[in-house]
Amino acid sequence: MSRLTFTISSSVKLSSGYDIPVVGLGVYQNSDCSPACIAALKHGYRHIDSARMYKNEEQVGHAVRESGIPRGDVFVTSKINNPEHGYDSTLAAVDDSLKKFGFDYIDLMLIHSPLSDKERRLQTWKALIEAKKQGKVRSIGVSNYGPKHLEEIREAGLETPSVNQVELHPFCQQKEIVEYCHKHDIVVEAYSPLIRGKWNDKIVDIAKKYNKDPAQLLVRWSLQRGFVPLPKSAQPSRVITNADVFDFEISEEDMKALDALDRGKDGAITWNPVDAP
Repeated sequence: MSRLTFTISSSVKLSSGYDIPVVGLGVYQNSDCSPACIAALKHGYRHIDSARMYKNEEQVGHAVRESGIPRGDVFVTSKINNPEHGYDSTLAAVDDSLKKFGFDYIDLMLIHSPLSDKERRLQTWKALIEAKKQGKVRSIGVSNYGPKHLEEIREAGLETPSVNQVELHPFCQQKEIVEYCHKHDIVVEAYSPLIRGKWNDKIVDIAKKYNKDPAQLLVRWSLQRGFVPLPKSAQPSRVITNADVFDFEISEEDMKALDALDRGKDGAITWNPVDAP
């Protein structure tokens, strides 16, 4: 299916064989995320991106049950927190997340960042492989991993991550990481795709051409670049409008203009620890 004909119910296939919906709701820094999650699910989202660090897995699980949508129709992600790196601690973290969500399985479990060391990163990854074998998680991946960290996994002869979730928007396009992921069949998820509202005149002007707001333009840019964007908002109304991106297409000329805004790592607006030792 062409990305140009996607709808909010479209998905792409991961290397694990499971499908991931093309847009997800991010719930970072949302201590009461149930209203946003319920609004999202009511309006067609089928993908929620949480993490152990966010401390809102219980609310996400509650929202999924409250929505009335079958558990199997909602794709839920969590992430192993940095202090939990290690084999036994990761297995314990997966069990704790299952308990907090109130789920029998988690769709996607990521290593939240490379912020430990090579040995602990690999032990964490081996534990996620084991959790997947046990059926506790269906797909496994990483977040904030640069090519060096991805290469550690490949050189160890271990299963390739299905996903790498990184900060990604026109100002910070992570070209080296994206190129590596495409080469190795790793789906790239984009966090902070809305640049936290720090838009320049070019983004605002291009959005106006399509009668869209800048957030909608940025989600659409991400989709047309082949990423899975994770726009976040605590406001149910914004959650709904952020996904109103399937009735227009950014022209090739405007895509090039947005692509030209890349400032590399200088364009990052989050921690972006992709160069961690």
